[in-house]
Amino acid sequence: MSNSAEIIVGRNSVMEALKSGRSINKVLVAKGERHGSVREIIGLAKSNGLIVQEVEMNKLAELAGGMRHQGIAALAAPVDYVEIEDILAKAAELGEAPFIVLLDELEDPHNLGAILRTADAAGVHGVLIPKRRSCPLSATVAKTSAGAVEYVPVARIGNVAQTIKDLKAAGLWVVGADMDGDKNFYEADLTGPMVVVIGSEGKGLGRLTKEHCDFLVRIPMRGKINSLNASVACSLLLYESLKQREMKAK
Repeated sequence: MSNSAEIIVGRNSVMEALKSGRSINKVLVAKGERHGSVREIIGLAKSNGLIVQEVEMNKLAELAGGMRHQGIAALAAPVDYVEIEDILAKAAELGEAPFIVLLDELEDPHNLGAILRTADAAGVHGVLIPKRRSCPLSATVAKTSAGAVEYVPVARIGNVAQTIKDLKAAGLWVVGADMDGDKNFYEADLTGPMVVVIGSEGKGLGRLTKEHCDFLVRIPMRGKINSLNASVACSLLLYESLKQREMKAK
């Protein structure tokens, strides 16, 4: 279900969006606004595991662009999020080993859009993004993905380390892209049920995330700059994995 209208404003509209199960990135409430239906909306948002953020009234007015916001707005995703189980079920349905990308606090919507585009091209079954400190699906992501956001399921996750543990327990291998990797990415076996973990633009993989990966691979750098753009790094790993899978299938 596509809808590029990202901003929902007004108490009734936000309440209905929450009740309908629409994929919401976060709810914004004017500072000090806690009366009547606003309190009810905040309660419903929190019970759905959504982020509720207090903002200044002028910020809401700016987002609302002239519409009556009544002290509340919601930022909606352009497509619905899925659950991890849906992604695993999709792989099983296709009779393929699960091939998943996990983004550890990636913040640039252009990078996320580019990764979704490559993920679609490389046959990835789904992408996982943390609920906090991470770029959500937005109109910018949708546009940069060149339509791939319609085809690559995206699930939001809570704790990254816990999610990695759960995926390992489900039989997936977890490979992280990191400068401290034990081997070059093209020397590692990237076939079978796999999660490829890509870090944030500035910091790379978090310490705990690194510790929970089964192994780390590096991308050799011969120039003066010691890291690649996150979406480029992701593309290299996904296509190496695709190449290895196709060679193995022959």
